[in-house]
Amino acid sequence: MACSRAHSVYGRCSDREGSLPPGGAGMHPAHARRELRPSAASPVDRSLHQVEVLSRALFEASNEGEILRLAMRHIATAGPYRAEAGYLEVDGDLVPSPRNGRTHAASVDRRVRELEGQDGPVTLPGRPWGWALGLRGRERLHGYLVVTSPGRPTGAQRSLLSTLVRHTAAALSVAFAQRRQREDALELHRVREERATLQQQLISVVAELGYQRAVHALMADIAASGGGAEAATRALHELTGLPALVEDRFGRLKSWSGSGRPDPYPEPDPVRQNDMLHAVAREAGPVRIKDRLIALVRPHGEILGVLALVDALAEADEHTVFALEHAATSLALGLAHLRSLAEVELRLHRELVDDLLAGTDAASAYARSEAVGHDLRRSHYVVVVEWSDRTADDSFAQTVGRAASAVGMRSLLTQRSDHIVLVVDDRPHGRALHEALARETGTRSGTIGVSAPSVSVPDIPHRYQEAQRALEVRLNSRERYGTTFFDELGLYRILGPGADRQELETFVHEWLGRLIDYDSLHHAAMVETLSRYFDCGGNYDETAASLAIHRSTLRYRLQRIREISGNDLANVEDRLNLQVATRVWKIVLGGREPGEPGSQGRSAGPLR
Repeated sequence: MACSRAHSVYGRCSDREGSLPPGGAGMHPAHARRELRPSAASPVDRSLHQVEVLSRALFEASNEGEILRLAMRHIATAGPYRAEAGYLEVDGDLVPSPRNGRTHAASVDRRVRELEGQDGPVTLPGRPWGWALGLRGRERLHGYLVVTSPGRPTGAQRSLLSTLVRHTAAALSVAFAQRRQREDALELHRVREERATLQQQLISVVAELGYQRAVHALMADIAASGGGAEAATRALHELTGLPALVEDRFGRLKSWSGSGRPDPYPEPDPVRQNDMLHAVAREAGPVRIKDRLIALVRPHGEILGVLALVDALAEADEHTVFALEHAATSLALGLAHLRSLAEVELRLHRELVDDLLAGTDAASAYARSEAVGHDLRRSHYVVVVEWSDRTADDSFAQTVGRAASAVGMRSLLTQRSDHIVLVVDDRPHGRALHEALARETGTRSGTIGVSAPSVSVPDIPHRYQEAQRALEVRLNSRERYGTTFFDELGLYRILGPGADRQELETFVHEWLGRLIDYDSLHHAAMVETLSRYFDCGGNYDETAASLAIHRSTLRYRLQRIREISGNDLANVEDRLNLQVATRVWKIVLGGREPGEPGSQGRSAGPLR
């Protein structure tokens, strides 16, 4: 291994070794001799005492190389051992100690690398016992110590050796941490010096070319990058050397360039955020609030967010303020342009959704949806969103669109007088959209209705009615804020105004479909039996008599009804829905299978 590579851990490539003072580092020689040679102690006690003295010396050593040299030189304090080789881990490689013997260096080196961080035996001629011991810290391998013995060590000797190895590894961990701290401190000092030098160079350049030209270049860079938040913070950070950030008007981080970004970013306080925006809006230029220099991003008078510099040391001067002002202006223009593009896209979406909700031909809808990058050929859901304190205007429509995108919903969107409508290509996940909108708006006072899935484009107007029904039921419920799915409304689907025959048939299919299919396939009368059972108020004798069957036969049929339908007649909710479904089946549908002609008690075919 080259000397230059090992220099950082071994100090120099000489064979001069550190030695253990007789009584440990920093001790008077006379005291040390007395400590190493207690008058009345067994050999094991003396060895243990020597290992303890060595341990103190290890922790007082100046670097990893000296620690390894001490451990190798004084390995005999733990027993009849000899240190054949030592290694320190440097940048993922094992660097051998200058003390390593040269006779068997290649074989020992090969064996240690084969172990790949594990302990293992090492075979050397003339040394019956040999072992490679990893010097491990909490998070990394610091190196290896290869030890041999003329005979197999006793248990006590191996225990002492293990103690010495652990102490050596612990001392290496401390030395490694101290070295890293020194290196980090030097690197930090170098970075600060380099930053100071670069700042001086930047000041010189600005002085020569004019700071305004540099700022205009910043604005050009922002415009060339699309005018987004990331381009603005990156350019502003490069120009000023201070961390730059963009937050939306609600205080949520959109972009950060430079060091010191909080992780996680603090959740904004709506009241404090509004107070801050009003305070900055009252001033003509950027305003200092605590450690931040803040400018509003305000195209055409509407506040879209803030652009800020983190200036904890109050280093900002008039040039920095000038750059911040112009960067905020450039960002405002860029965001206004992006917003106009978004508004055009939103208008195309709205026109398509408006036609879908009103009813349009499938071919035209498919072609238009492909033009705006949406696949309308899949099954879709209609989602209706209403927020109590927000008007269903363009701003709120864009907020709903952002929230839907944030939770992975691919959607087309339009607005009505009091609600926003989305056509989405997958069933919304539980409360995800409501939670996302609560974060966007800062309030949870919103209601969302979701339809059943559509099977085709002509089906979408009916699904829109379902979503409105789900929204209406939620608004009139005890907990009016949240998300309600139409296919989870149960009986409420047919109780509201406007329930049509299709909804009645869908309700019957949901609760009696399996029984109707069973009757059709097996020429049975399960639905009729259930209907008579409810008509007789659940009385077994009356039901059996009306069907002209035995009581045990009725009991068997009811058990089969439970098994086939998957519903529990003892459950109040299931019982109510089943009873209503049988009444609709008998009275409204005339005992026919939904959507099919036929005589009472007989189905024309399986329900679809």
